[in-house]
Amino acid sequence: MVGVTSSPDEAQRLRDLARLRRVRDRIDREYAQPLDVEALAKGANMSAGHLSREFKRAYGESPYSYLMTRRIERAMMLLRRGDLSVTEVCFEVGCQSLGTFSTRFTELVGEPPSAYRARTAEPAPEMPSCITKQVTRPIRNREAKPAAAPLA
Repeated sequence: MVGVTSSPDEAQRLRDLARLRRVRDRIDREYAQPLDVEALAKGANMSAGHLSREFKRAYGESPYSYLMTRRIERAMMLLRRGDLSVTEVCFEVGCQSLGTFSTRFTELVGEPPSAYRARTAEPAPEMPSCITKQVTRPIRNREAKPAAAPLA
């Protein structure tokens, strides 16, 4: 019988991936709480540098960037509801600075939160929330598809 063995490096990589999934799940659950890389790393029994490098390698973005994306996604939903001001939404999603929130929102969504709120607060046909989330997901610059070159 042939046994499946893995090298110590492979075993460590798998343990790290499990820790990274727990960190990502924690960010998804606690996005509105004050989270920083040091606290996340401590909870995963990793150094902050190791967590940042491995998280980026596994998920394509830093833990902070992932956290801000989750916060902006939640903010988009709250702004679409239209019953909270931009400032209230900023603090509701865990941001401490309205300026940083607005800058980050504009980078990810392509328009300031106030413009997004004004544009999307109008009644729209009912759409399942899973579809709304997919359609309105923030797109980072590196994810945006380049415009097609005009034909001559």
